[in-house]
Amino acid sequence: MTDTPTLGLAAYQGAHAKQRGGPAARSQGRAILRPLRRLLARWRARDRFHSELEQKLRGDPHLIDDVGLSRRQVQDELDRPFWQVL
Repeated sequence: MTDTPTLGLAAYQGAHAKQRGGPAARSQGRAILRPLRRLLARWRARDRFHSELEQKLRGDPHLIDDVGLSRRQVQDELDRPFWQVL
């Protein structure tokens, strides 16, 4: 026999369950991440918009004129980072 204390299986499972957290802790974690997910989705949408706008400017510049934008306005939009809002 050794003098080293050992943890029983029940004590280990109890400690492990506390680390994971219950449903309330997981729900709170999701609530914290929700705004971050929304922000990333907006950034992806703006990045796609910039890509599509650039393709239209290069491929079909007359489409830019059709929607009432000047080439300068489009270039200003493309020069701005996707995370920056007007």
